[in-house]
Amino acid sequence: MITTEKKKNRSALQQEIKELARQKNALILAHYYQYPEIQEIADFVGDSLDLSRKAKAADKEIIVFAGVKFMAETAKILNPNRKVLLPDLAAGCSLADNCPPDKFAEFVAAHPGHTVVTYINCSAEIKAMSDIICTSSNAVNIVASLPADKPIIFAPDANLGRYVMKQTGGQLVLWNGACVVHEAFSIEKLVKLMTDHPTARLVAHPESETHILDIADFVGSTRKMIDFIKSGKNDTYIVATEAGILHQMQLEAPGKTLLAAPSHEDNSCACSECAFMKVNTLEKLYRSLLNETPAIELSPELIKKAVLPLEKMLQFT
Repeated sequence: MITTEKKKNRSALQQEIKELARQKNALILAHYYQYPEIQEIADFVGDSLDLSRKAKAADKEIIVFAGVKFMAETAKILNPNRKVLLPDLAAGCSLADNCPPDKFAEFVAAHPGHTVVTYINCSAEIKAMSDIICTSSNAVNIVASLPADKPIIFAPDANLGRYVMKQTGGQLVLWNGACVVHEAFSIEKLVKLMTDHPTARLVAHPESETHILDIADFVGSTRKMIDFIKSGKNDTYIVATEAGILHQMQLEAPGKTLLAAPSHEDNSCACSECAFMKVNTLEKLYRSLLNETPAIELSPELIKKAVLPLEKMLQFT
């Protein structure tokens, strides 16, 4: 439980960050999976697709990205003339980390003539090897729009790739990657939770494993999950994605009861949390903005290659 004193200290630091951002002409972007106290002070909170749009359109001198490294890299690629800060460079991603550029280059070379579709949860180097980028919001539509007679590589999330195949009826060559957060859900605990709450509807992110998606009432990106719950007629929803999203969901659907899908881990909240996302803190965000470091640095050559598939995605949507 947060004490009154801690709330006061947190509020004071939030105000300092806002004032510092005003002085430095900085834009603060935050993903739904960030701590609530970070989401509360962000200029915009969203999913990967919406954050990409905001980063591209940003006219502030500095972009502070409260998310993980691939997101900050995406902001730099789309708006290279801005200084892009990430509060902690240790904020990585299991998907991005498990798709090293040298191995992926070999994988692509072993499948000549394939269109390379990569999920945005990958490094700048992987994006530079891609034909088009997708997010969980538009992956199905993007794959469905491609020529049916040309084979496709889909990377790095195999769970999302299998979901896309099921929705489109197509066949994809999958890179065998997975998000540790979305593979942490316990089907046994989830079934019990559903039994205890028989009127609840299960919403799940498409990065989840197939057996979770098969029993879900709705599958969609973080933004689409929020919209589904907001417009839904049920009172209770079980949410199978990173637990940080519950903060924004509750703000937008205040009358609904939201339950985090249980994980295998016996952690403090018994839910699935991303350790990478939780690396960022208010204190680190303040220091990052104060010192304007760590800044994302990418070579002009890499940006030139990586921006092409990103721009294709944004044009598509």
